[in-house]
Amino acid sequence: MTKNVLILPGDGIGPEITAEAVKVLNKLVETDGLDISMEEDLVGGAAYDVHGVPLADETMAKAHAADAVLLGAVGGYKWESLDISVRPEKGLLRLRKEMELFANLRPAVLFPQLASASTLKPEVVAGLDILIVRELTGGIYFGQPRGIRTLDNGERQGYNTYVYSESEVRRIAHVAFQAAMKRNKKLTSVDKANVLEVTEMWREIIDEIAPEYPEVQVNHMYVDNAAMQLVLNPKQFDVMVTGNMFGDILSDEASMLTGSIGMLASASLDSNNKGMYEPSHGSAPDIAGQNKANPLATILSAAMMLRYSLAREDLAVKIEEAISKVLDQGLRTGDIMDAGCTQVTCSEMGDAVVAAL
Repeated sequence: MTKNVLILPGDGIGPEITAEAVKVLNKLVETDGLDISMEEDLVGGAAYDVHGVPLADETMAKAHAADAVLLGAVGGYKWESLDISVRPEKGLLRLRKEMELFANLRPAVLFPQLASASTLKPEVVAGLDILIVRELTGGIYFGQPRGIRTLDNGERQGYNTYVYSESEVRRIAHVAFQAAMKRNKKLTSVDKANVLEVTEMWREIIDEIAPEYPEVQVNHMYVDNAAMQLVLNPKQFDVMVTGNMFGDILSDEASMLTGSIGMLASASLDSNNKGMYEPSHGSAPDIAGQNKANPLATILSAAMMLRYSLAREDLAVKIEEAISKVLDQGLRTGDIMDAGCTQVTCSEMGDAVVAAL
């Protein structure tokens, strides 16, 4: 049965990088029997310019109806002065919330060809393979009340609420434990239980669930120490699970271990493995429209889409192997450029992956 994929290129480099992922998917339709249909729509600043909102209701309905969503990036200088309620990022948050995409999976995998592109010594990062499981629809990003108010003394005060319910923690914990069971059976839960009551409860719930997965080795780590350990000894980690804000920060830190955030894919899943897939980097407005962006994170996100939502593990592996072949050929976009390699454009990198398929 044909699977329906909604493509949301978004802003900045989003249209460029999603075009290369679509190119790869079309190749698999042509040669490997991938049975999908793809429809494109607007999100973020691009949607605001047309509809006055960062995500139209009609687009939200399409996302609900689709089997998977592939997104580029949102945001840019052009829309920074807008009221926060209609900024491009609100479109992304609405998609996550209304599609109930509570589990964000961010693999930080270092292709061996890029060991020298990491900011850390090759011997520290060689063989790196971490999966960060981030809770995506709760925590301080969504907690209420929130806002900016004026106190009686005339001073302004900004406030946000960091809140998690037990059920939210339990469901993301099970995702992380199940992922650990499929990998090296090692799970690190990241919190700040010595300061924040929310994460004290988080730690207690992790410990309550752990006996259901007796093969998984569990340890707890404060977020500040986890940030340090990711730089000091990143290969000690296998699966990391944490809340929304901590996961946002740590996954971006982990991305640089791989040589470039342009290599980091992500999947955001609901309880039925329907998901939205996007590169972990932003819209990079400074290079938008210049054909300089690295499309590999988006192409790897498409591979994750095939793996988790479209049940085509074989084609996900095929894409990953094609990317490895391209890197073996010494082809690099500017962000991962190294001595002795050949620098290519965004579209040339996409063409190379298609050729390697």
